[in-house]
Amino acid sequence: MTNEAIPLSRRRFLTGAAALMSVPLLCGLWPKSALAQAISQALPQFVALRQAQQGILTGAHWGAFEALVQDGRMVDVKPIQDDPAPNELITMAPHQVHAPNRVKYPMVRKSWLEGGPLNCKPELRGRDEWVRVSWDKALTLVSEQITRLQKEHGPQAIYAGSYGWKSVGMLHNSRTLLHRLLNLTGGFGDYSGDYSTGAAQVIMAHVVGSMEVYEQQTAWPNVIENSKLVVLWGCNPLITLKNSWNMPDHEGLAGFEALKKKGTRIISIDPIYNESARDLKAHWIAPRPYTDSAMIIGIAHTLLAEKLHDADFLKTYTVGFDKFEAYLTGKEDGVVKDADWAAAICGIDANTLRELAREMAKQRTMIMAGWGIQRQHRGEQPHWLLVTLAAMLGQIGLPGGGFGFSYHYSSGGSPTARGGILAGISAGKAPKNAPASIPVARIADCLANPGKTINFNGARVTYPDVKMVYVAGGNTFHQHQDTNNLVKAWQRPQTIVVNEPYWTATAKHADIVLPATTSYERNDMEMGGDYSQLYVFPMHQCVPPQHESRNDFDIFAGLAEKLGVLEAYSNGKNEMQWLKGMYDDMKAQARDARVALPPFDMFWASNNYIRFPVPEQNKQWVRFADFRENPLLNPLGTPSGKIEIYSDTVEKMGYDDCRGIPGWMPPHEWYQGPQAQKYPLSLNTAHPVNRLHSQLDNTPLRKKYAVADREAIWINPDDASLRGIADGDLVRAFNDRGQILVGAKVTPDVRPGVVRISEGAWFDPANPAEPGSLCKNGNVNCLTFDIGSSSLAQGNCGHMAQLEIEKYQGPALENTAHAVPVGA
Repeated sequence: MTNEAIPLSRRRFLTGAAALMSVPLLCGLWPKSALAQAISQALPQFVALRQAQQGILTGAHWGAFEALVQDGRMVDVKPIQDDPAPNELITMAPHQVHAPNRVKYPMVRKSWLEGGPLNCKPELRGRDEWVRVSWDKALTLVSEQITRLQKEHGPQAIYAGSYGWKSVGMLHNSRTLLHRLLNLTGGFGDYSGDYSTGAAQVIMAHVVGSMEVYEQQTAWPNVIENSKLVVLWGCNPLITLKNSWNMPDHEGLAGFEALKKKGTRIISIDPIYNESARDLKAHWIAPRPYTDSAMIIGIAHTLLAEKLHDADFLKTYTVGFDKFEAYLTGKEDGVVKDADWAAAICGIDANTLRELAREMAKQRTMIMAGWGIQRQHRGEQPHWLLVTLAAMLGQIGLPGGGFGFSYHYSSGGSPTARGGILAGISAGKAPKNAPASIPVARIADCLANPGKTINFNGARVTYPDVKMVYVAGGNTFHQHQDTNNLVKAWQRPQTIVVNEPYWTATAKHADIVLPATTSYERNDMEMGGDYSQLYVFPMHQCVPPQHESRNDFDIFAGLAEKLGVLEAYSNGKNEMQWLKGMYDDMKAQARDARVALPPFDMFWASNNYIRFPVPEQNKQWVRFADFRENPLLNPLGTPSGKIEIYSDTVEKMGYDDCRGIPGWMPPHEWYQGPQAQKYPLSLNTAHPVNRLHSQLDNTPLRKKYAVADREAIWINPDDASLRGIADGDLVRAFNDRGQILVGAKVTPDVRPGVVRISEGAWFDPANPAEPGSLCKNGNVNCLTFDIGSSSLAQGNCGHMAQLEIEKYQGPALENTAHAVPVGA
């Protein structure tokens, strides 16, 4: 069978359906491989896994696979047959299930259990003893607090944003299930935005009329065929494309491999000569950190000065370029922002900037930008400026040209398939008195300062007085900046509840911890390919729930029963009945798209997955092509219907830190700031190679990246030599906010004056009772600062900080990040 299934005619569908009816539904009479083969013969989009199936089909953010189980234990995995780039991370599934730091039983912090929510000694969170309780007791304690707080303080007293990379699966979506429960019982306080793209998603709505960072990109076959120059601006796609929000199709990795094979010129703009630049043999340009906006402006000035810009495109498809031109030429402030001006800020030779502008203008250029450049102070500006730069080049909406902000994420650009969309369980309808949400990255500020009012995207948001925090499917102590400040803010609520399989730092800082299953201990379904919607994967339960853990649906069903809303929560359906309903809804959509699918029972019993067909025209889809063809009939979602280089909407908000046109504004911390004398090194927080954020930090993959059992820090040889640091040394990295213990990797692949530390190492303070204590595992957020990107978006600034390093001279410290706390 080819990779692209042929749509079935009605006659062929009826023949196939008849063939399926002849397959015994009592599948115990037949090997699963025979059942899968029978279905695949009848319905070509139902792909056989392999000649002889060996395991149980399931998957994770890092890929779909077959789990091999012996005597009730998961022992190994096999990737699915048509994964173009199987991810090594799937091999960690057995370690996830059988990790020694699993939360085995419902646990309550001793001081909270003894004193209750009003006398719980919150300062002991993270270092108190734990007491095992029954499930009934734990559910009673949680439900009593929900009832009390809803009655005494209203829904704003319960913060249930529960942000994070929850396990894959459309039914056991822990965040949605939590919201579903609380919507049925009176409401809750929620969040808006996310940590990944907090600044860009807000500003892009004003500039191009959509969130943009999560939109489909020009299809990869079109890029491969037409792009002559690909500029990777602040991204490392060969690492970040290994994982997806759903299950990955890994087509983006295949796309970059095709560019490499074709010999397409690739430029990587990043302070780090990262893994992608090295593998793709990209030309490396290394600006000083946090100066991307100035660099883009210098390139834009060259396009203008040398008349390389597309004036017709700007006139037809944009508004406000005249104001940006005045900014470039200095009419506004007397400062000409040419390549020489930019070079003095970003550290790249002016002639290099001019040549880059010429090279981008003379050929079909695709700018692929990452999100790290907007996880910074003034983070709205770089993406706005990149859109402006692409507009000046005039290639937006042309094959292989323009810009894309998700080629590095979940295989943006993977052509969209035709079939059905699997919808998960609904959070239900929020009550009429539901409180306004807060920007997600402001949670510590909110907890510490109830009643404080901040600006946010043209509105004013007042923080509620949060009495209870409920986290399910997230890890706040990894995600949030300035960890030591978070520790203090985390002491304000009366009760903190966490659903979690492992003793993460967030679980250790909770009051009640409910043991949740991994996705391999329950049944579920998931789409494969975030942008392509190419696959539907059944996620079969591989092993029984470990210890006393329960799946997310059942945890909240237990709470729903205590709160008297079980029937409304469950709709009278169990796990498999919910899955059948989701499948049947998707099957109806696929039928309308003339794609036939087998009945649910047969699909589930086959241990097989669906691969939808991809129409040929989708392989040549070009983002903004319809807008370019006719902007009157296909306007953007902006007030003008065009690309807004100048936004009157933003201008009228009156923010000093985000004006109506994009530009350069020095950030809170950088190499020329006042902090740089004391802390001269600029931080680059990379996504980890062998984890997904903090997930899998407690697995044997640590051996591949940890240095002396700590998170690694990349240091330029010049900076290391100046401080007497050698490769493999233990290093103390520090600033006024905190200190961490890391292991030195001395390499010329990092620009002088810059250090790289991957995010996601579990927080492990040497002395939890001491504020600012040394984190023994190297949690980089002990060093980052917690302020909003600007008054507009209030995004996080997790990609930046100034710091200093020194060779560690103290006693050897045992890394206890993955240890089980006392009493657990």
